[in-house]
Amino acid sequence: MQKNCTNLKEWITDLITSFVFLSEENSLKLALTEKFWDEPLVGFSRGSDPLYSFLKEDIGDFYWHPSDVFSAQYPLLDFSPEQLSIISWVLPQTEETKKAQRKEKLYPSQRWARSRLFGERFNDEIRKFVVGKMNSENYPCISPILSPLWETAISAKYGYASKWSERHTAFICGLGTFGLSDGLITRLGKAVRFGSVIVKADIEPDPRQYRLQNEYCLHRLNGKCGKCIKRCPAGAINEKGHDKEKCKKYIRQITAVYAEEKFNIRVNSCGLCQTGVPCESKIPVPVK
Repeated sequence: MQKNCTNLKEWITDLITSFVFLSEENSLKLALTEKFWDEPLVGFSRGSDPLYSFLKEDIGDFYWHPSDVFSAQYPLLDFSPEQLSIISWVLPQTEETKKAQRKEKLYPSQRWARSRLFGERFNDEIRKFVVGKMNSENYPCISPILSPLWETAISAKYGYASKWSERHTAFICGLGTFGLSDGLITRLGKAVRFGSVIVKADIEPDPRQYRLQNEYCLHRLNGKCGKCIKRCPAGAINEKGHDKEKCKKYIRQITAVYAEEKFNIRVNSCGLCQTGVPCESKIPVPVK
């Protein structure tokens, strides 16, 4: 028997939270008790939310509306966008990882690099776990990021992009707004990673407690922050925003090489702009 809307929402939230807490794979492998991620946040939206259509129009026709990728996975299933729900989660870095990252000026800390590589693999396990659980309860479910059809693309308007963005999905699900560096500022800050799945189920969407895409960014509020500008060793952030090409070049040519030589892992990681800033671990409050 399928659950009612409220019970299903609570069940899914508990499901994800428990998996993050209890899975042995949520481990930096540096010490038995150290985890990649602290307690997650979970948010929900409907496939009929007009922002999904807006993203497709704004980013490019290649970008997936939830119904695009869902129908590709379930071509024989009848559904409307209103019948689809999107589940999004925020995985916050631990305090020890953030502490280590704050000390760095040019390269990611070992903890951060490991969480970027192995922590994202664990994020994939969360995606698989949620999809499996939902399907076992007769709620057809998919992970866009794990779809064999997912790929990166070039947006005529924004440059580097992909068919599905976990950050934009989290924004629509009420979990946070964008900062100057393009990171999403959640109530647990922006030292986080994101995941999501799409499911055919009736789940009440979460209201967005903001109106603007960059509402939580101090620089937007008063123009007096810009701490992430100083934290970026690539010069990829300025008062106008984030230069994706400079960012990508620095990561591929500098920090990825450093991580392989220093930590013996191949990973495209930097993340310096996510720590040592007012929005690292919370929604910052402007100082009057």
